[in-house]
Amino acid sequence: MKILLVEDEKELARALAKMLTKDGYDVDCVYDGADGLNFASTGMYDLILLDVIMPKMNGFEVLGELRRKKLDTPIIMLTALAAEDDKILGLDRGADDYVSKPFSFPELSARMRAVLRRRGKLVSDNKLEYAEASLDLTTYVLSTPQGEIGLTAKEFELLRYLFEYPKFVAAKEDLILKAWGLNSEFESNNLEVYMSFLRKKLQHLGASFTIEAVRGVGYRLAQK
Repeated sequence: MKILLVEDEKELARALAKMLTKDGYDVDCVYDGADGLNFASTGMYDLILLDVIMPKMNGFEVLGELRRKKLDTPIIMLTALAAEDDKILGLDRGADDYVSKPFSFPELSARMRAVLRRRGKLVSDNKLEYAEASLDLTTYVLSTPQGEIGLTAKEFELLRYLFEYPKFVAAKEDLILKAWGLNSEFESNNLEVYMSFLRKKLQHLGASFTIEAVRGVGYRLAQK
């Protein structure tokens, strides 16, 4: 699961990133509001941790701009501004939660899980489910009642995205961004090859669904 941490206190950002990575998250850190807006606008993150008092743009400005762009990524505000009016401002502008500094990491982690569950991203603390299949977000293991199998990092990112949005066709561009990122080398047939790997693994596990290609658009989960 990919997290964007926007925090100008670099020592705090590094400490948080280390703990989040240990918890199994993939974390990108940026240190001012302008970079936070640019990174968040890609839509490649599952959750954003957003400080309020930052250079270039403050967190309220970043939040407002992201919501104006119709980006629905969950956002938790991190701030030393504990006044009720400040919390109300953040929530009214579209924040999903608000954590006042100083905070404990277990509290932050619990709030992250709660926000992700409310958005339908998690069915438990570390699993996504579709039909009879379960995808473990910490071990990269895909399981069905017939067995389980490990996924590579790229396979995991692709299948996770499909599990998160099972009712929609996932555009090729979005899948590529999720699995390969912004600046990676990418060949046009890579996505098709990885989807073929995933279909074989689903078949091996006796899954009741497969991954269907939608011509000219992308891929979706489909019952057999």
